[in-house]
Amino acid sequence: MQQQPSMNQGQNMPQPPSVITTKDHLYINDMLAWNLLAMKKAHAFSQQCSDQEVSQALDQAGRMHQEHYQTLLTHLQTQGQSGSQTLQ
Repeated sequence: MQQQPSMNQGQNMPQPPSVITTKDHLYINDMLAWNLLAMKKAHAFSQQCSDQEVSQALDQAGRMHQEHYQTLLTHLQTQGQSGSQTLQ
């Protein structure tokens, strides 16, 4: 028996779904934590790095993770303000 590929496999969603399940919410919280940790580590390593080029690359990576964190947070805040219910 073959598995059907997911319709969204490898594609970005242009906006979050109108309802976020409990499982989705937990995963988003994990993604927030991962991005926050990556942002902090990139910043710390950038400060310790003596090679200017590497330091700039680490700063850029940290900014990227900060943007991802902010995007996720915005989606969660928008979800909360719209009054949508969470499914279980």
